[in-house]
Amino acid sequence: MAMATASPARMVPVLLALAALCAAEASPAKVPAMYVFGDSTADVGSNNYLPGVAVPRANFPHNGVDFPTSRPTGRFSNGYNGIDFLALKMGFKRSPPPFLSVANRTNRQIARGLLGANFASAGSGILDTTGDAIVAMSKQVEQFATLRCNISARIGAEAADKVLSRSLFLISTGGNDIFAFFSANSTPTAAQKQMFTADLVSQYKNHVKALFGLGARKLAVIDVPPIGCCPYPRSLHPLGACIDVLNELTRGLNKGVKDAMHGLSVSLGGLKYSIGSSHAVVQSIMKHPQRLGFKEVTTACCGSGKFNGKSGCTPNATLCDNRHEYLFWDLLHPTHATSKLAAAAIYNGSLHFAAPINFRQLAEDQC
Repeated sequence: MAMATASPARMVPVLLALAALCAAEASPAKVPAMYVFGDSTADVGSNNYLPGVAVPRANFPHNGVDFPTSRPTGRFSNGYNGIDFLALKMGFKRSPPPFLSVANRTNRQIARGLLGANFASAGSGILDTTGDAIVAMSKQVEQFATLRCNISARIGAEAADKVLSRSLFLISTGGNDIFAFFSANSTPTAAQKQMFTADLVSQYKNHVKALFGLGARKLAVIDVPPIGCCPYPRSLHPLGACIDVLNELTRGLNKGVKDAMHGLSVSLGGLKYSIGSSHAVVQSIMKHPQRLGFKEVTTACCGSGKFNGKSGCTPNATLCDNRHEYLFWDLLHPTHATSKLAAAAIYNGSLHFAAPINFRQLAEDQC
């Protein structure tokens, strides 16, 4: 089923209603566990456990200024990221921990994998060639395979299969691949763009098939937002406009993944999925910011230089006061407020924000 094509203006009342639901208390967990894969949009601290100075990190101020206890955790946010809010929506008390934080601990700690784990690593992508000194996507899948073995050893293979088949597997990745491609060739031909997108989609399918082979049956995919409009790309444009080629590549990838997931749901018996559109949410905010509670949609809250997009959020960076009114936290990532709205739309929204079903319907599916 194709994504609905309702205009951002028509979707604003829907987003406002969903935002009102954000304050509702979480219900009992709708799935046994959440297993999270992807990049910095989903990383809750994995990269804190990686060695080396080249690792992308966010475990320093001003990151986390609005997190409980106001401490940096490795999230590229002033507070929670989208994964945190989705975990709360699913009924969990908190987001699943980084796999690397429990991987080398006691059996009791490993057993926490029964409630989920987060494998996402900032800087990674769909392709293993994307990013340096990070946990590549294929390695994230291997880490889950290790955890699956630990779970099976603890509760038995049959019980493990049942738990995993009802658990939610969330993937949020792709933006870093597009940035890497653009950095190497800022004016690609139509053929080059098509070939690149086809390669990304092919590898994405391979990751999904690998997870399916390891027991995943409920796939929650988050698409790539219009990254050409982030503060960093805007800072590169002489007029401060969005960079069109980045947004074009994003739209191509999102369409390819949508078609691929539909095909896989047909060919892989038992696979159910939802694609949550961060792209649609960010577009709605950019076109109607004030109606959704935002005042600044081009400049980052934390950073330096043009649009605060020339460097990341470091202790010496400029920091805004009214963080809840900013779309962007830093040069590439959303604020706590943006993530909260996006999670509400993806979890409980219409086909414009999640299709062919929303995340709540995917979680509650008992078939």
